[in-house]
Amino acid sequence: MAIPVNIEDLLHKRKIESTRIEFKTGWNPDKIYRTICAFANDFDNIGGGYIIVGVQEEENTGIAKRPVTGVPIEELDKIQRDMVGFNHKIEPFYLPRIDVQEIDGKYVLLIWVPAGVNRPYNVRERVTASNQSPCKWYVRSGTNTIEARGEVLDELREMANRTPFDERGNESIEITDISRALVLDYLQTVNSRLVADFEKLSLFELLSQMDLLVGPVERQLVKNVAAMMFCKNPAKFFPTTQVDIVIFPEGCIKNPNNMIEVPKIVGPVPDMIKQALDYIKTNVIKKRIIKQKDKAESIIFFNYPYQAIEEAVVNALYHRDYQEREPVEITIEPDKISILSYAGPDRSISIDAIQKAERLKSRRYRNRRLGDYLKELQLSEGRGTGIPTIQDELRRNGSAPAVIETNEERSYFLIEIPCREGFGDRVLIGDDFISSDDDKINDKINDKIKSVLLKISELGIAKRKDLHDAIKISMPTIDRILKQLISEDLNLIEYQGSRKTGGYVLTEKGKAFIKSMNE
Repeated sequence: MAIPVNIEDLLHKRKIESTRIEFKTGWNPDKIYRTICAFANDFDNIGGGYIIVGVQEEENTGIAKRPVTGVPIEELDKIQRDMVGFNHKIEPFYLPRIDVQEIDGKYVLLIWVPAGVNRPYNVRERVTASNQSPCKWYVRSGTNTIEARGEVLDELREMANRTPFDERGNESIEITDISRALVLDYLQTVNSRLVADFEKLSLFELLSQMDLLVGPVERQLVKNVAAMMFCKNPAKFFPTTQVDIVIFPEGCIKNPNNMIEVPKIVGPVPDMIKQALDYIKTNVIKKRIIKQKDKAESIIFFNYPYQAIEEAVVNALYHRDYQEREPVEITIEPDKISILSYAGPDRSISIDAIQKAERLKSRRYRNRRLGDYLKELQLSEGRGTGIPTIQDELRRNGSAPAVIETNEERSYFLIEIPCREGFGDRVLIGDDFISSDDDKINDKINDKIKSVLLKISELGIAKRKDLHDAIKISMPTIDRILKQLISEDLNLIEYQGSRKTGGYVLTEKGKAFIKSMNE
């Protein structure tokens, strides 16, 4: 059975957390089945794991040692036959998925162990021994498999009724609701071996091999995560699954009536993330370049570092409660971008950790499988790294840290990302922003031209004679400067009114330039 993840990503421990990958040089069923049991129990709700037999681990790097050791081809059939019997020594019954792949001219056995839906699982301590071997529960602790005892075993048993929402079956979702084209696009993006068999398999078979079905053979249900990822309209099953972007150019308190509503963003979760980020990157994020005196290097910074916004948007769609009929709301104001999602952080995260806004590490994830998909698509970092990434990117940009807010009921999660100082007191959309230190403008504007701009700004409306009298520049020079400033290339001023009573005024672009000069 082909497995969706690319094996090279596993061997190099890319995209999948290293704690979810275990290399085994040879076939040792007793130890391997303890690890299978631990991954199936998924104590930390990270999505199970992968065991690769025939691979040795590099001591220094932790990745696979190449070329791989491999498993003799004559042993592979016997191993797979033995596994059929060993699987029955797990209670309740659990069936890991296996795949034989050729790497470096040798064969390795890849065992995929998704988190089980009927946990907790136990297994015979020694599956190779008789049934007299005791049954024990196992969990992962970092990169190790340990026996679950005491409080850990108690908590493991309590987790039986806490299957993450995205892993649950949904009676409303039909196989026909899933887009075969979206599934193929995903498999091609992650370079899955399933692409080779795609045309031969029915959609039902594809979803089964991708572990997107749950329940007995006679009544298998499609998991919620399948609709989140591969349905063109997931809002059909999770109402109000959308992103709303609202812009208040002067701030929602200063002028709430001046508001720009962006058309709602809908579709599969990865598409919503990309559309929201594309809009913000194109229309909101601006760069400033400050040339330093006596230094060749310029200082470059942004109103918002893209990587921080990216992480915050991904987190909002990843961690939101898809049973809540509320959109993800992105509000853009002159001093901040606020991203609001429902519900709030898990109660396992302390209020102190939320207020510090440094690292939020949850023991329980609402949508652990969705997180796996987003990471494989390189839209998300590892678990628990979102907030540190946001704060680090803001710090690198010279911005103030982000602030997180929730309530006692943990009904919402609000993150406010501050605008870096030096970008004015208005939100300017698209190309309407200009920096006084922008190279294109700076190359064309000297001190005389700046003095003309400043005088027009001071007077509000200025005639040629007003500028000549105030600045003491010859009239031909005044005419040349005005022609340059009014050109399409700069577009910093325009002429308003009649020839007798009118004069030159700043355009919106010119006003933004003057403001940036004064900051």
